This record gives sequence, C-alpha cells and structure tokens, in this order.
Amino acid sequence: MFAHETLYLDSSNKLFFMNQFFYSFALFILILHLHTECQACNSIGNNPEQTKTRPSRTEIITPIRKETFNKKGACAPRKQGGNPREINGNLVFDGASDGNRQVDPQIAVGGGYVLHATNKGLIIYDKKGNFIEGVSPSCFNKGIDPKLFFDPHNQIFGFDLWNPWDKEKKKPVNISISETNDPRGAWNTYPVPVPGGVDGGGIGYSRKWIGYSFPGGEEKTFVMRMEEVKNGKPATVYHFQGSLGHPVMTQDPTDDLLFFKITDKDFIINRVYENENGIPVWERICNKPHHLEYVNYPPKSPQKNTEQLTASGDRNPKVTVVQNGYIWFSQTINYKGRAAVQWHQIKMDGSIVQTGLISSKTSSYIQTTLAVNKSNDVLIGFQETSPDMYISPRMTFRLAADPPGQVRKIVSLGEGKGATSGVSWGDYSGSTIDGDNFTDLWTIQSITNEEGRGHTVIVRVPFDEN
Repeated sequence: MFAHETLYLDSSNKLFFMNQFFYSFALFILILHLHTECQACNSIGNNPEQTKTRPSRTEIITPIRKETFNKKGACAPRKQGGNPREINGNLVFDGASDGNRQVDPQIAVGGGYVLHATNKGLIIYDKKGNFIEGVSPSCFNKGIDPKLFFDPHNQIFGFDLWNPWDKEKKKPVNISISETNDPRGAWNTYPVPVPGGVDGGGIGYSRKWIGYSFPGGEEKTFVMRMEEVKNGKPATVYHFQGSLGHPVMTQDPTDDLLFFKITDKDFIINRVYENENGIPVWERICNKPHHLEYVNYPPKSPQKNTEQLTASGDRNPKVTVVQNGYIWFSQTINYKGRAAVQWHQIKMDGSIVQTGLISSKTSSYIQTTLAVNKSNDVLIGFQETSPDMYISPRMTFRLAADPPGQVRKIVSLGEGKGATSGVSWGDYSGSTIDGDNFTDLWTIQSITNEEGRGHTVIVRVPFDEN
C-alpha cells in the first residue's frame, strides 16, 4: 500500500515524520473501513452491529378464522371467467370482468389451483382454466388493492386487503393466509391496524417471514412469522419505522426476508432476519449506484379515439423476486418521452447481471410485472396502448440461454375495444411462478371492453423441465 523507504530522523525533522506517520495510519484505517463496507455489500450479514435496527413496537393479532374459502356458502358467490383457449401454444382463459379503471388484478398458483383477485373480490380456478369458486372482499374482512402469493416452502396461499373505510378508523391491512395449499379450505385473516396508511402496499415472503410495506404514517413496514400465521395462531406483528422498500417474493428456500428500493441513482437492498435473541431486526446490506440511463417515471400514455391519457405504471417494481440467488424485476420507465418496459437481473451486492429494454417508436408499453423460474427463464407481462390502439394485453419471454438482455417476440393476448374514461389505471398486471413445478410461468393482464372498463386475461406459459 505504501512505498518502502529507510528513514533517518534527527531532532529537527522528527515532528514532521511523526505527523506523516499519523496521517498515513489514519488513511489506512479509512481504507480498511471502506473495504469492510464493500465486503458487507457483497455478503449478507457482515454489516456492523450499529446498522441493525429492532422493531419500533410489537402487537399481537388474533385471526378471524374461516372454515372454508366461502364460509360454507355464507358469502355471496362471484362467478366469472373461465372459457379456456389456446394462443400461440399457451393456455389462456378469462379472469374477472367486473372492473372499472381500478381493477388491480393479481394471481398466485399452487396446489393445483389458480387464485385470482381484483378490487371486486377473489376467484379460484383449476389449472386448466375452469371456474371453481368466487367471493367478494367482504368475505375476508373487506378491502382493496390485493397482492397475492403462493409460498411453496410452507405450501400456503396469502394475500392482503387494505380497508380504509372501517368504522373503528383503524384502516386495517387484512393479511389472509390459507391453512393448506388448497385455497377452497380454511383461511385465517389477521386485521393489522395501520391508521396512518394512505394506500395499499406490497407484500412478500420468505420461508420464515411475511413482510408488508405501505405509504403513510411513521411505521411503514411490518413483518409476521410464517409459523404462526400458517397455523392460525395469534401472531406477533413487528412494526418498523419508515419503509424498508418493496418486500421480495423469496422463491429460494431461505429464511431472511429482503426488501428492495430503487432511487434515481441507487439500488438499495435491506433484509429482515432473526437475531440470537429471537427478535427480527433489519439491516441494510447494500446501497449501490445502478448507473441506469433510463430510470425516470413514465409519462402518461395515449389511447385510441380520445384525448384522455392513461396512467402508465411505476418505475418501482410491482413484483420483485429472488430466484437462484439473484433479484429480478421489471419496471415502467420514460424512454425518449414514451412509456417503456425495462427489466433486470441483479446480484445481492446491487450490481447488474443483465438489463433489457422493451420499447416501441409508436406505442407505449405500460403496467409491467415479471416472473422467473428455477432455470432462470423469464416471462414479462405488460400492456400496449397508442393513439391507434386501446389498452391491450401483451407478454414476452426469454430462455436462460438467450443472449443477455434479449427477449423473444412480443405476443398479443387480445385487443382492447374501448378507451378508459380517466387517468387512473391501477396495478393492472401480475406475473408469478407455478408453485407446483417451479417451471411454468403465469401472467394476468388487463384489457378494455367496449366501455373502456377493465377485463382480465390469465395466461400459462409452459417451459421445459431442463
């Protein structure tokens, strides 16, 4: 590190060289500290103890138990969708068809079933696209902005519903967890009060934790133990100050729960883990410049036969996944004044393995989500709109062996038939892995009907096992 010299000191220059020695020693300590920080960014769990933060408070929530998905027929049935068919060798069937401009469709797949949710309720299909059962959100303590997952490690389904209209003014986030991998069976709903919440948030899981983050208030993140909620026990909720980022869907069999943020300049990765005293703590494991050229929020997008622009989505990912030790996500960004889709595979130190851009000179690509399987094959779902096109569902995919950053030809999943009447066009996209085989990928996308209202299509994309 330093050039080697033999120094002969007399009384006149001792002070000078002593000062030089202390300066060099201080510089060495600084370099050693920076090296340690860099190592921490490359290895989870090496950060200094002072960076680890405990929960701001805890509370215990007793669940509302339902013996079956439909309370043995006590909830009004909601029958929609089905009509299975084939497009380009992929199974396609209809989902919910009673949405307006705030549909927020999501799916989760496992146990031989497809669980589908929108702001208007939940529906179960088999994996051939046949309708089985459906209910309104009131059957699960009410709410909107559903986000779904199937946890293959614990073999359970989970989703959230945010209810800002409760009489008690607690604005609960209702975390609902199935007791088995059969969504038709028993469920437990945990109404977690978030009175400072101003909107629905994001949900994620690991083998040990469920995490939720939301906008509003001082405490914007909470976690719950998977062992408690999957067994329907009273569960401790651990609240943290601020937002740790978007909770990650942890498809790898790991205990730690990751949270991901993207800023104008950086990727930020946080994690929650259990310390030696059995308390969940969070620490920042990486804050690294991404050096992305295109990262600004997308502009609103045009539609056919109207001057009404529509919301394009968000640069913040709606679905973030850990698969094979990498973080994967897609986002909607501003590319040369038009909405486009950008997707990424990044390491746990925040460095980018590959990035891809999906754009058009004439159309806007909006509302994207991504799914990735055990072989690192990727499915990217989104919608297309333009002055000559209504909002229409699209997807593309890539195999792991394809050239880095490249995807296959865009596939049309249907054509929109009308223009929406307002800017709002909610989280109209969901993509997920098949939790039964970890190979097939699924996506749900919105499509407008003749009145511009949101209908949905669900697609299964099969991949080879090897």
